Amino acid sequence: MPLVTTKEMFKKAYEGGYAVGAFNVNNMEIVQGITEAAKELNAPLILQVSAGARKYANHTYLTKLVEAAVIETGLPIALHLDHGADFEICKSCIDGGFTSVMIDGSHHAYEDNVALTKKVVEYAHAHGVVVEGELGQLAGIEDDVNVSAEDASYTQPEQVEDFVTRTGVDSLAIAIGTSHGAYKFKPGQKPQLRFDILEEVSKRLPGFPIVLHGASSVIPEFVEKINKYGGQMPDAIGIPEEMLRQAASMAVCKINIDSDLRLAMTAAIREHFALNPSHFDPRQYLAPAREAIKGMVTHKITKVLGCDGKA
Repeated sequence: MPLVTTKEMFKKAYEGGYAVGAFNVNNMEIVQGITEAAKELNAPLILQVSAGARKYANHTYLTKLVEAAVIETGLPIALHLDHGADFEICKSCIDGGFTSVMIDGSHHAYEDNVALTKKVVEYAHAHGVVVEGELGQLAGIEDDVNVSAEDASYTQPEQVEDFVTRTGVDSLAIAIGTSHGAYKFKPGQKPQLRFDILEEVSKRLPGFPIVLHGASSVIPEFVEKINKYGGQMPDAIGIPEEMLRQAASMAVCKINIDSDLRLAMTAAIREHFALNPSHFDPRQYLAPAREAIKGMVTHKITKVLGCDGKA
């Protein structure tokens, strides 16, 4: 089975009241941990690559790792560019084998966002690739994305119909209270998603797939383990998983997960070195890291996304 686009998997997700996980990948062990979990659960999958990942691991290496995952699992897997900053990086990924790209023009003025997104859509659709656009800005830091709380803004529902119609995007990322990175909220601050905005968007775009970025839950088990073995991650609070499950039961068809992958991997490696200080073979500490990722993804698919058995 070749790499697929997200078009069919989003149609099924919308109709079935679940979401597909979009997991960020940076190396072989992360790809293996994610895809082994998805294979065992027969879940559809989006593996996404950020600009930072492309700089770190190289476009070709990452593409071939994902192609290997398709061969090994037989699952429908889409290869997606996360937060494409401009037309050039989107074009490079389209030409380089990606089946889906995101053009993030949310930091531009509305008309500039429309123009940029439309340009990417026209090129992508001509090459059989789907496009995700974005309205509204999430706060937080992740790779090359850095938005202060002051500059963050909720999606305005009255803009979504015009944006989708004029750009031709295939899915839309909206801002309803999630944020990038592990440090999403201040101590004592209660996380809350704006389901009223999501409901209004879905009314204006019936049947249209919506995307949530910055949706890691910052699983306490991993934070505690990192701190236990020498880390410093005080007051790391993520999005409650019951809120994400509610969003997945509505119009949200794609939920992005990155920070929880990093936390799972780091917690396992820190624990391994604390218990086995003489080890120096990378296979010795990357194997438990891979298993930790697999376990975390299994949890997300079954308890949050609801896409197990949907491949």
